[in-house]
Amino acid sequence: MSKKAAQKAAKKAEKELRQAAALAAAAAEEEEIDPLADKYGDTKLEDLQSKAVTGRKWTEISELGTDLEGSTVLVRGRVHSKRAKGKMAFLVLRETIHTVQCVVSMENVGSKQFVKYASLLSKESVVDVTGNVSNPRNPVSGTTQPVEIQVTELHCISKSTNELPLLLEDAARSDQDIEKAAKEGIQYARVLQDTRLNNRVLDLRIPANQAIFTVQSEISSLFHDFLRANKFRQIHTPKLIAGASEGGSAVFKLQYANDQPACLAQSPQLHKQMAICGDFRRVFEIGPVFRAEKSFTHRHLCEFIGLDFEMEIKEHYFEIIDLIGKLFIYVFNELNKNCKKELETINSQYPFEPLQYLDETLVLAFAEGIQMLKEAGFETDPLGDLDTETERRLGLLVKERYKTDFYILHRYPLAVRPFYTMPAVDDPKYSNSFDVFIRGEEIISGAQRVHDKDLLLKRIEECNIDPNAIGLQNYINSFSYGAPPHGGIGVGLERVAMLFCNLDNIRKASLFPRDPNRLAP
Repeated sequence: MSKKAAQKAAKKAEKELRQAAALAAAAAEEEEIDPLADKYGDTKLEDLQSKAVTGRKWTEISELGTDLEGSTVLVRGRVHSKRAKGKMAFLVLRETIHTVQCVVSMENVGSKQFVKYASLLSKESVVDVTGNVSNPRNPVSGTTQPVEIQVTELHCISKSTNELPLLLEDAARSDQDIEKAAKEGIQYARVLQDTRLNNRVLDLRIPANQAIFTVQSEISSLFHDFLRANKFRQIHTPKLIAGASEGGSAVFKLQYANDQPACLAQSPQLHKQMAICGDFRRVFEIGPVFRAEKSFTHRHLCEFIGLDFEMEIKEHYFEIIDLIGKLFIYVFNELNKNCKKELETINSQYPFEPLQYLDETLVLAFAEGIQMLKEAGFETDPLGDLDTETERRLGLLVKERYKTDFYILHRYPLAVRPFYTMPAVDDPKYSNSFDVFIRGEEIISGAQRVHDKDLLLKRIEECNIDPNAIGLQNYINSFSYGAPPHGGIGVGLERVAMLFCNLDNIRKASLFPRDPNRLAP
């Protein structure tokens, strides 16, 4: 072998030795982390199939406070954000509206692979983290909890794809932040309503939406609790009925068994009145309502949750109005007391002024409202209904004069109310009915009902309704056996949540909204 060839061979051998040494070092490093293999990684599916009860205790992220410093905790959350810095990885975990920073460092875990694993986790993956709670020297910015978790174990129990159809940080950004950034030359993506609703599962995860539906849940619970405390009985009326419950044609029709025509209930109106005739005295229902209206407004849906009640009247329909005032003052007070964090969270993305209301609810006659409009230069038919724009104008006038966003307007013209509405005793052009308003928009329609069969038949004829219509005859007959004076209301849950938080669209307060154009997801 020539000298030149020998040198070449020697260099090749030296290179191979270096490569072998590198592989050996890598293998040795892999060997070194074997003892830590159970401290991090992807949890096997079989271990999540209710394999065993271990007795482990999880701590809610919302419970992580400075009083837990030094404690070892186990938390579960989504990877909200992440960043790597040298030999450390920082994860922000999110559980509903609460977030906490978790630190994975070589100092704590003693493994580069552990740190690397943490830094490569995809956003929105669900992870279990075990670690020690510490109070950082410098406050953590961008999290709800003031502490950090020094991670000792990290396991991913459900991976998210890296290709998200929308970024949560974009969906959670307020219009004000987007506009402010634009002035500074920074362009943020604006997530439009259809994109949000087409990817509702992701959209629901943003803090504002988590808070909106907590508030909505609270409204429903408070409605239930107040009425139960006032001797109301909860009932469940059928949603498959033989004919329209409100009259008119805005019903979803379908074929029932044996080719019987049927429709989805527009309200529980007829059946809750029949319950009163059955001596239930005071009833309420929380359930779905279906309206086949071609309404493309900010406040209409084809399906929503109705909050309804019906009650006996001893002397006057003001007994209902008085109860409504007490009910909603109770709801508003409890929301402000119990949902402070949620309201702050909603306000950070959708800024709004807190609802202004009086200790004793303002009640105005319809004629007084018409007069206020007239004095302000708005001419309105004194025997007609108020359209949306007129309701808003009146709401502004009421707010200016009486300092309240919440009020009741009663004694509406009879011609604009349903057939089962009781006429006023002193003037049959008017009725014992009312609407309730929040921020100038109607949330409730209610009235004393006609309980006399002869008068009911007269009202049905005046409204050009066929008394022999399918399903209506049983309702009419229920008044043949004696019926007490009674009345009630119907409330849209989503509309109450929307207006209490002053949201600009009811779809923000509907979990999976249904309108004329949307039947999915």
